[in-house]
Amino acid sequence: MTGGTAAPDGGHRAAAEEWLAQDPDPGTRAELRAILDAGDGAALAERFGARLEFGTAGLRGELGAGPNRMNRVTVMRAAAGLAARLLRDHPPGAEVAIGYDARHGSRRFALDTAAVLAGAGLAPWVFPEPVPTPVLAHRVGAFGGVVAGVMVTASHNPARDNGYKVYWGDGAQIVPPLDAEISAAIDAVGRVDELPLGTRWGTFGADAAEVYLDAVTGLGLGEAREVSVAYTPLHGVGRETLLAAFERAGFPAPAVVADQAEPDPDFPTVAFPNPEEPGAMDRVLALAAASGSDLVIANDPDADRCAVAVPLPGGGARVLTGDEVGGLLAEHVLRHTSGPDRLLVTTVVSSSLLGAVARAHGVRFAESLTGFKWIMKAGGPGDRLVFGYEEALGYSVGDGRGVPVRDKDGIGAALAVAALAAEARAAGRTLLDLLDGQARRYGLHATAQLAVRVDDPALIAGAMARLRGAPPGRLAGRAVEAFDDLAEGAGGLPPTDGLRFRLAAGTAPGDGPARVVIRPSGTEPKLKCYLEVVLPVGEAADVAPVRARAAEGLDGLRESVSDALSLS
Repeated sequence: MTGGTAAPDGGHRAAAEEWLAQDPDPGTRAELRAILDAGDGAALAERFGARLEFGTAGLRGELGAGPNRMNRVTVMRAAAGLAARLLRDHPPGAEVAIGYDARHGSRRFALDTAAVLAGAGLAPWVFPEPVPTPVLAHRVGAFGGVVAGVMVTASHNPARDNGYKVYWGDGAQIVPPLDAEISAAIDAVGRVDELPLGTRWGTFGADAAEVYLDAVTGLGLGEAREVSVAYTPLHGVGRETLLAAFERAGFPAPAVVADQAEPDPDFPTVAFPNPEEPGAMDRVLALAAASGSDLVIANDPDADRCAVAVPLPGGGARVLTGDEVGGLLAEHVLRHTSGPDRLLVTTVVSSSLLGAVARAHGVRFAESLTGFKWIMKAGGPGDRLVFGYEEALGYSVGDGRGVPVRDKDGIGAALAVAALAAEARAAGRTLLDLLDGQARRYGLHATAQLAVRVDDPALIAGAMARLRGAPPGRLAGRAVEAFDDLAEGAGGLPPTDGLRFRLAAGTAPGDGPARVVIRPSGTEPKLKCYLEVVLPVGEAADVAPVRARAAEGLDGLRESVSDALSLS
């Protein structure tokens, strides 16, 4: 993400000239030279007035010249800092796995990373072709000799972006203090044209994904296989791996959206390559209707997220939320595993349903901060993580041995969803029937989001400060029963910039409790608000009117929280 380290007023031209002198990329050199020749001070300030900050998500930003952009200089500096930090703990020759997606610049950034790591004395191994992020994460975690991994991807960001994710030897993304230590090492890197560069590194074989496929197709989550699937990789890198996984697991081959099947870094058929965005799944929903599919699945471009929809008998489809898929997959995993040491994990902004599921099944449950880097650190000694998820369509599905991928895995999740849908189909049911069954057992946990985008990031800090200083006593007519400032490390969690409000039941008959969590986005100038209402349903009740009442409750919360923020 962008931010933080401002250059002094003026000095941008001198910084740009120094950048030009070390930049190995003719494209970004030409871009920067044109800006200098045009005397475009605003463009220089935008590129050199700040820099991309290396955090727990690594780097992510727009492609282009300068320290506030993703480019070869930025990547080589990141690789040099990573190498310096790794050599504090590991001897020369330690292995690092490097993967990349099909975005603009990804392969070049991967090879630059390999050259810098090799020049520092490490032993990089590079995938020969673009791969899904979970394949890289599994490669790091599954092989004891691999001490770290790099994945060049911007996941579901727009086409103009790229990014750089770092994994440690356990196969999970880095968390503090590693991010700060790597960032400090990056700050100590000098000119990249003075870095020693290696010219030889290992290349994984063409069957590099085989071990990953063995892991995700061997989860043993049921034997049913009769289900027809319509699928899209959204112009990303998931198709070949997902089709191979479905074939190996014994599922019928999914129908694939033809004009989204091949990797294309321009994402020409979608305004935003994120299956959560309106319109992104239109083509795969149309394919499902035309082919009579039982199930709809979409991956994002690096295939670490999985979106799910169910076609409706009278036409159209119901797109499931991440929380709904998370609840269904949790019980599916628990039905096919055993032991009280099993652990379910979700984040503080995801539905409270998972805790209810864990209690009912007599297994362990933990909440984490937002992001899979935190999900994988949750729990304690003796816990066996079998399932973790976050509401933003991220799932890590395991079996009796635990989770094979210590990050979100859109392909493993797709297999598990297909197995669950096939199991339901064999019983004459659909995923929608299963959702109603969960609502009857645990109450209807309905969730929604409110996102408020602003032009001035200072407005976000002001809104958070106002709510901290004078938290509202009521929201949507409900009393605030408990208020947690997550910056104080509420519930034993690491401190984070967030606020949580637990609300009493509403005054209408059948209303249950509610919850609101508010936090600033980590990548964009906006506040994200996560809303939940819980309504009792009853054993034999029709769930539809309860869902309608829950939607009204969420609308009321959305309006009340928006008023409390005072940003629109």
